[in-house]
Amino acid sequence: MPDTLYAMTESAEILQARYYEQSAAAYDSMHNDSEDHEHNLALQYMEMISNAFGLQTFLDVGAGTGRGIRFLQDRGKEVRGIEPVAAMIERAEANGVPKGVLLQGNGYELPFEDATFDAVFECGVLHHVADPARMVGEMIRVAKRAVFLSDSNRFGQGSHPARLLKTALYKCGLWRAARFVQTRGKMYIVSEEDGIQYSYSVFDSYQQLAARTQQIWLLPLAGGQSSWLHPLLNSTHVLLCAFKETPGKKKAAGN
Repeated sequence: MPDTLYAMTESAEILQARYYEQSAAAYDSMHNDSEDHEHNLALQYMEMISNAFGLQTFLDVGAGTGRGIRFLQDRGKEVRGIEPVAAMIERAEANGVPKGVLLQGNGYELPFEDATFDAVFECGVLHHVADPARMVGEMIRVAKRAVFLSDSNRFGQGSHPARLLKTALYKCGLWRAARFVQTRGKMYIVSEEDGIQYSYSVFDSYQQLAARTQQIWLLPLAGGQSSWLHPLLNSTHVLLCAFKETPGKKKAAGN
């Protein structure tokens, strides 16, 4: 069973890399055009938070064509990036990202020491990988102060009954089994707009981050009307902000 799962995952990664290679030239017009796009809003939130709490150095995991790098560099931040697909790196450099800033690699094995960056972030990457927990673990490792996840939220997608059903299945530990049946064992779907997509929610990473950080904020990025259930059941995309130290809290003298 492990060998079969590994081969399936490897095939999905190849398919996703091919999608990005073929769509690199048109990627920005497909995904980054609108100023109120959820990830553009997330970057604005990250800038405000970083200015408020003195976050200066950043790593963008799965940096794509360099949207996050350019946004934060233009605002005086020091930013590096990791991206697995060479065609996307070439596009990023054509867009103005300096050579050497964006390295080729993947988020499963980040080539940096522990606590290298004030903050580590991703924008829409985790719903494309088979093992988001492994990638989040690496993000936590190389982050000194904060981790930001701007990504999808399955529990806020679909009809209201579907949202409640997905939440119930997840809470009962049955979601992966249901997804296995739904996808006929692949655990992902393929779309022309976004390539390989796994079912993911930033709430899947909540406990992992809560165990390694001091405080978590959840900011809705897209979805329906706000309510007391927001953003779990009402927001299709969420920015999760996890802080290794309580934001704004001054350290005691001598620490």
